[in-house]
Amino acid sequence: MNPSSAIRKVFQGVASRQQMFRMFDRHAQRPNRWEDDAALLYAGEWFEIAEAEHDHMFEILPPLWIRGSMFAMREYLTGSVTSVFFALRIDGVIRHFHGYCDLSDSQAVERMRVEIIERESRPVRAMSHEERLEHIWSITVDDYRGYAGDRWPEESRGKRTIMLYGGKAGSTLKLLDDLSDDEIAAKLPVQLRNLPSPIAA
Repeated sequence: MNPSSAIRKVFQGVASRQQMFRMFDRHAQRPNRWEDDAALLYAGEWFEIAEAEHDHMFEILPPLWIRGSMFAMREYLTGSVTSVFFALRIDGVIRHFHGYCDLSDSQAVERMRVEIIERESRPVRAMSHEERLEHIWSITVDDYRGYAGDRWPEESRGKRTIMLYGGKAGSTLKLLDDLSDDEIAAKLPVQLRNLPSPIAA
């Protein structure tokens, strides 16, 4: 089921309100949705939003807590994972972000704050391979993404799938993690296709 607790950017650019609400539950189609603990699936995901969306979410319900330029939503997504919203000064500009943090870990929010600032302070715009795949997953509508089911080999079941258009070959379903560089480029918006990979520190 692609469990991960790593802090990871899941969308490139500033998400619109519609995109923000879609990404709040990027894994809604997962098998056994109501039977598994999805904390690891969501915890660590983050993306940028506009100030208006940040303020809108602040006004929906009284926050669970406010700490300086951060606040947490009162309603938990799953287990001890909830939305945390950040207003962070990066290179002299206040920018706004949403992240899912597991509040059972007392350091999770601070780690995410530091990670976002570090990631967004890079002087050159870049996308890692993982960020490209996550962006593709985030922008693909539910009808064209899903999870490998019983027809797939056992080791692939539950992994994320994406519909590809192969011209004369027709449409095919492929594991997200198995997309080639050309397939990734074809799925990305034009402005993101030629971004370099980040240089390792």
